[in-house]
Amino acid sequence: MLKGGTEVLEEAGAALIGGHSAEGAELCLGFAVTGRTRPHREKEGRVLRKGGLRPGERLVLTKPLGTGVILAAEMRGRAPARSYEAAVAAMRQSAGAAFSCFVSFGATACIDVTGFGLLGHLIEMLTASGTAALLDPASIPTLDGATELLALGLTSSLHGGNAAALAALAPDDADADPALASLLIDPQTAGGLLAGVPAERAEDCVAELITLGYRAAIIGIVTASGRGAPVVALEAGCASISGPVPVAADGE
Repeated sequence: MLKGGTEVLEEAGAALIGGHSAEGAELCLGFAVTGRTRPHREKEGRVLRKGGLRPGERLVLTKPLGTGVILAAEMRGRAPARSYEAAVAAMRQSAGAAFSCFVSFGATACIDVTGFGLLGHLIEMLTASGTAALLDPASIPTLDGATELLALGLTSSLHGGNAAALAALAPDDADADPALASLLIDPQTAGGLLAGVPAERAEDCVAELITLGYRAAIIGIVTASGRGAPVVALEAGCASISGPVPVAADGE
């Protein structure tokens, strides 16, 4: 286990420099990762923060959603084997190449989609950027079986804590599709990256990400925000809109 962990760390450019052993009821192995940015790299656009989204940019997601519910179902012996295997494969995929791709295509902001789910982390970006967003439900990549498991009422133990994020959905969208709402707040383990990419470069960026092996997709559009907290509206087909998007997601 330690040898395997060391190999993965070295591949990512990290060094294992210490550790300790402990006793427990189950065999486990974990790592604490500490890092720092290089100030001179910021001039090269190598540091991406949550803030920086601009209206009109496309929201690009690099991995499918659903690891939370699939792992929860697996613990209960109810996850299809194909779903569990796909979830493990997605979690094992490094985000390193995706980050470099985003930088090369001029991404302005980026976040990893993990414990707060897609909606929770998107709200973090919108709040930091002073923007709102449109999401295209049909364009959001999803692991096979995840939606069906959510429809059965299966959820991760962290799922309930993410429900507050649903308040950011536009009033007409909040109760439209319970399974979709659950997917948006499904907590991810080793989830994908979510980034804002200039509209004119977004399709080429996604094509490159797919070439690199990611199940990437344009899932929405950054819009101008009205007053107050950011609003996320669900709009079918918005991910395929070309050209500027002048309206705000909250209608103001």
